[in-house]
Amino acid sequence: MKKVLQDHFFIRNTRIRNRICVPPMVCYHWTDDSGIVSDRHVEHYRAMARGGAGLIIQEATCITQEGRLADSQLGIWDDSQIAGLRRITEAVHAEGCPIFVQIHHAGIVGIAEHALCPDAYTLRQGGTEKTGVKMQQEDIARIQQAFIDAARRAYEAGYDGVELHGCHSYLMCQFLNSRVNHRDDRYGKNPELFITEIMDGIRNIVPEDFVMGIRLGAFEPTLADGIRHAKALEAHGIDFLDISYGFTGEAEPEKPADFPYKDVIYAAGEMKRQVSVPVFAVNGMRVAEDARGVLAQTDVDMVDIGRSTLVNPAWAADALAGRDTGKCLDCSVCRWRIDADQCAGRKLLQYKRQME
Repeated sequence: MKKVLQDHFFIRNTRIRNRICVPPMVCYHWTDDSGIVSDRHVEHYRAMARGGAGLIIQEATCITQEGRLADSQLGIWDDSQIAGLRRITEAVHAEGCPIFVQIHHAGIVGIAEHALCPDAYTLRQGGTEKTGVKMQQEDIARIQQAFIDAARRAYEAGYDGVELHGCHSYLMCQFLNSRVNHRDDRYGKNPELFITEIMDGIRNIVPEDFVMGIRLGAFEPTLADGIRHAKALEAHGIDFLDISYGFTGEAEPEKPADFPYKDVIYAAGEMKRQVSVPVFAVNGMRVAEDARGVLAQTDVDMVDIGRSTLVNPAWAADALAGRDTGKCLDCSVCRWRIDADQCAGRKLLQYKRQME
């Protein structure tokens, strides 16, 4: 059956009112070292929920202080953060939208001076080098428990589910990429084990209808590897797969020459052919025509509309109503992150509407 943007569907028992997802996008400098939710966060997520999205996945929210990607990242590492997180879920639910929270540990690419990594991998970027601290069994157990505790806090804060962050070079992704993870123990021979043990721990402490998905690297380092990971996680009970890029610099992206969208969208479509759980696609979809085309060509279940939703929080409602949604203009320096009112795409959309 052909999927269309306005279709509703279910992930476990959570009703998703359409096929448009707002994916996790970190809002830097909106909190401080405490990682506690600010008023700005609440209004940001309220606006996108009011704007008609079928699902919101909250930005990467860190499970430990030392695992952060920035010192102004939202946190879910302490019970004192639950009340603030609950403010977000209540605002979003009041607009009729479900919300998951992405739980995250940066590993070697984080801000910690002695950053954890599955292996003593040396990260080279920007002319600098950083070698990760190889995780010992006690480190693995501690971080796994931190993910499990974070999921418990997410449930207590009112989220409908969690998305494990397993791509974009972060810790779970580091376990899955064989060019980063050279361990000779069970976490090297069976790299999904780090994640499946976390899944088991979460399932043991949350209700049955609590959703658990993963943002998964497509090319880890190859598409065949990504598909293998997807099938292993599905077999272990993952509820959805949100497909994006894996470990930067240690991947081999691919797509046919005639495929009209991004290679990572092609990969999501290929994964969808191999699994039965919902699959999300992301990257480069700016207008409703893009989203409809991806649904039709790949048969994925959901499209992630990120930057264009920052431009227009009502992107989903406008797309479903056939109105001009506006779009991200891919500025070399993102003005939205400096001052949303100065976003070029937002100003253009406002001007066009004034001229109507």
